[in-house]
Amino acid sequence: MTSLPPDLAPAPPTPSTAVSGAPAGLANDAPVIIGDDTTGRSRAASRWRRMRWPLTVLFVIALLVAFLAVVRPATSAAPYAPDNPEPGGGMAVAEVLKDQGVRVTHVTTVADAVAAAGPDSTLLVAPNPSFFADDQISALNRTGADLVVLEPDFDMVGAVTRNKLESTYGEVGDPVAPQCDDPTARAAGELALRPGLAETAAGADGPRPTLCWPDGMGGYAYARLEFPDRSVTVVSDPAVLRNGTVLDEGNAALALRMLGEHEDLVWLVPDPMDVSTGDDEPTQADLGQVNALMPPGSAPVALVAVLAVVLLALWRVRRMGPLVVEDLPVLVRSAEATRGRARLYRAARARGHAAAGLRASAADRVATRLGLARSSDANTVVDAVVAATNRPSQQVADLLYGPPPADDAALAELARRLDILESEVHRP
Repeated sequence: MTSLPPDLAPAPPTPSTAVSGAPAGLANDAPVIIGDDTTGRSRAASRWRRMRWPLTVLFVIALLVAFLAVVRPATSAAPYAPDNPEPGGGMAVAEVLKDQGVRVTHVTTVADAVAAAGPDSTLLVAPNPSFFADDQISALNRTGADLVVLEPDFDMVGAVTRNKLESTYGEVGDPVAPQCDDPTARAAGELALRPGLAETAAGADGPRPTLCWPDGMGGYAYARLEFPDRSVTVVSDPAVLRNGTVLDEGNAALALRMLGEHEDLVWLVPDPMDVSTGDDEPTQADLGQVNALMPPGSAPVALVAVLAVVLLALWRVRRMGPLVVEDLPVLVRSAEATRGRARLYRAARARGHAAAGLRASAADRVATRLGLARSSDANTVVDAVVAATNRPSQQVADLLYGPPPADDAALAELARRLDILESEVHRP
């Protein structure tokens, strides 16, 4: 039997479309078949077998994201958020305000707060888990809305009160009376709030703050300043807003009176990653809106999806590149290499590919023996073999350029007939 050629064997004469006088087997309307016995359907099935698991993983991830989007709860888990019913949320106060006719607008970025707040409205700034930048504080100060700030940091206190107040350290003690003339504080009565505000000696001009709920050591829990264009209220203890503590003493009365002075309330729960200021930054605002629309837990799901794609790429990248030629670590006999390749062909049922290799090698050797150029086409090779063997042209064309064999027996018979054909060809 003719041995299968290695990959680097000389290329056979390239078959081309038959011309006038060509054998019947190579007619113009029947192009030469030298393929590997594959069809469009078989190639599609092979691709599907290779891609079905990656596609299944991507489908499951997409289904999970769609499920999370559909079952997104109507509440959140963000601290102090007006839609958070947990003890750390502010849903109780928000719902009571809505029942009283106050329109509550929940925002998470400074840009959205600046766009929503304005004169005749209240802007609530919930505790920030990070810090506001100076330009963000300036943007909040320029809204013209009455400002209510809970548990601000040192820079925030000084900026919103025009350096009339500063932050101090204090601890929650027993409930005490407000000990001030502020109507909102007097309506709340005795409270147990953590003091954290102190009046500074900076500038005697301008309004002085009204300080309430002292700790006896110069610290206060509540301060209010009346500026010509707006008021600023600072509370050092956000317990007045939390669901878990809003019903303690007069916390609810204080929260409702502070936040319910106007019909519009902008409720800012700062996003730790927000860097927007509202000054010609529509991109940041749009990003905040997109984040607000995403279901809870979407960020970890997106991270897992990206990680899965990276792992899939690392898994498949080894199979997509070209073959790399390397020196064999040991010498392998050509017969053993041929048998090994034949076993691979047999395991893959690549009878068409094996037959194409046998025919290519036979055609190359016959063309060399007959003195034909390597550029000779299939018709020239068939005509030369017919002249040398006196075989019918159709028979020679079927042997060298016929269809792939249907089974292993047909492949073995093709190899035997190619051997016989080569033995009949002699240089003229």
